[in-house]
Amino acid sequence: MKRLLLPACLILMASCSPPVWGDKSAPHSAESGQWGPALTVLEHQCVHCHGDNRLSTMPPINDTHALSKLIGSHWIVPGQPQTSRFYQVVTFPDQIPGAMPPSGHAISKKEVQTLHDWIKAGAQLPAQNMKLIPVGPLPRSI
Repeated sequence: MKRLLLPACLILMASCSPPVWGDKSAPHSAESGQWGPALTVLEHQCVHCHGDNRLSTMPPINDTHALSKLIGSHWIVPGQPQTSRFYQVVTFPDQIPGAMPPSGHAISKKEVQTLHDWIKAGAQLPAQNMKLIPVGPLPRSI
């Protein structure tokens, strides 16, 4: 009887409290749907130049740890895309110095909106560091 009491108590305790892993209810969490689309844009449009082989003058976004250092600075102001330098440079026309990407083609309006929405929602990142991998063809400027 005593052998069954401990497992029964553990099962009862586990069923009384909700699990904390995978909680999708946190507002503006990286899992809320904003980070995934932003990651896609970053990996297709930004990481080719701002990844591991970037120039020392370029802000790094080769992983989420490096990207997190830009959040809360003038680069990425959570909740304020229009004041975030990161957002401003992707909205500049190609002929303005500093426009990103510098390869002579602007990113699509949908991609700009994706970055806007991610910053507006708080620019949240996953809890675990995540490597950003360039996807697609290299930009012409490389």
